[in-house]
Amino acid sequence: MSLRLPLLAVFPLSVLVGCATVKPRPTAPVATTEAVTVAAPGGLAQPVPVTAVELGAAEVAPTVAATQWVSAGVLEATLRAAEQVTGPASTTGRFWDVVLAPTQMSRSIVQRSLQLVGMRSLRRVSRGVPDDCSGFVRLAYRSAGIDLVAHGFRAGENAVSAIFRRAVDVGSVHHQPPRPGDLVFFRETYDRNRDGRRNDGMTHIGVVEAVDAHGTVTFIHRGGKGVARGRLNLSFPSRHQLEQGGPVVNDYIRPAAKGSRAYLAGELFAAFASPEGL
Repeated sequence: MSLRLPLLAVFPLSVLVGCATVKPRPTAPVATTEAVTVAAPGGLAQPVPVTAVELGAAEVAPTVAATQWVSAGVLEATLRAAEQVTGPASTTGRFWDVVLAPTQMSRSIVQRSLQLVGMRSLRRVSRGVPDDCSGFVRLAYRSAGIDLVAHGFRAGENAVSAIFRRAVDVGSVHHQPPRPGDLVFFRETYDRNRDGRRNDGMTHIGVVEAVDAHGTVTFIHRGGKGVARGRLNLSFPSRHQLEQGGPVVNDYIRPAAKGSRAYLAGELFAAFASPEGL
């Protein structure tokens, strides 16, 4: 069982992130708008990006993604509550480092994902899965003994939607800062039904490799050129780079087409899902 859930269960307020169909929770909705700056060990201030989910909603449509911010006061209160469980930061490390530490299951998933980076085709390692993004995550999760499509498919359902449905059913979908090994879902990354409209739902999936100090998520996925890394930053979802010549924070994952511009990973992000329970 992940450490994240038992820790957050005792907090006066959970710091979560939002957009997808999730199970209703009795907590009142959270709507906050300020950026967070938290003092890191050594006295250096760091921005900590957190996206909030409306906890009271029974259903949040996958096509509606609202990135919000938790105020410094709220985060500080949460960190103080965490100290009651984990101890002071000076002796046990930063709270998020404890909560988001990868499990052995997650390490296995990431290790397998890394082994596949650079492959132009999954056919080189397996013919038992499709040579696409869903086949890649299925291979990665098999290393941890998880069959992501063991529950089967519904009529007309693509593999990404089927995996997302399973993650929702078992309660592993989340919008918290992800851990290595988590799944990351995207919507509308291509015109799946070829009707020229953005109504295709869940269409792409990858595996989280790491998250840096600025909140940029590195994920591994099977894209158009094979298995490669991509970047996602929900603090700046519509920015490719924060400044000209600066580091990339969001990669393009939907190319421009006739009558349509290219879209960034942050713009098409839908949800994360942890491997526990899948």
